[in-house]
Amino acid sequence: MNLILVRPAAKYLPAYVAALKRGYSPSTSRPEKRLQELEAIAADPDAFLGSCENFEGRGTPIKLRDGSHVAPLPGLVRWMWDGDFAGVIALRWQNGTPELPEWCQGHVGYSVAPWKRRRGYATAALRFILLEARQVGLPYVEVTTDPDNTASQRVIAANGGVLLGRKAAAYGSSETLRYRIPL
Repeated sequence: MNLILVRPAAKYLPAYVAALKRGYSPSTSRPEKRLQELEAIAADPDAFLGSCENFEGRGTPIKLRDGSHVAPLPGLVRWMWDGDFAGVIALRWQNGTPELPEWCQGHVGYSVAPWKRRRGYATAALRFILLEARQVGLPYVEVTTDPDNTASQRVIAANGGVLLGRKAAAYGSSETLRYRIPL
């Protein structure tokens, strides 16, 4: 496996757009994000790429599933790359605290393109993003997954995740399993 994480950049953008057009969504919980990203890229590719690193938490408020709006968190996006686009992993946090607001499911979210699954990419990408989590000062990350997503549970466990329990459904999301990975 020759997987690396790359900062979203113009040279990788055609492969990302091709994956989105093929049906890939960077969010397992929000499939509509695929179309939103295609629209954002078409409107202003440079602004889209710039939005993939947001260390200050600036930007347009985020609309939650229940219709309410919240300020964006600081965060960054990395693309999984094996010579072609393979998936997305994102890290989010609040400056000055490892805690997250109730509406946020976890520090890390990831999605591997369906045609690139079962290659260990999610496990490797999570391992790589933990290095960036340390760099922004987090002592741990929390990751959630659906109770029936055993593949994601294995990815988290392989990276030292400890099950904390269930996280109740909130803001239109479903109940999840909540893990903590100490850094």
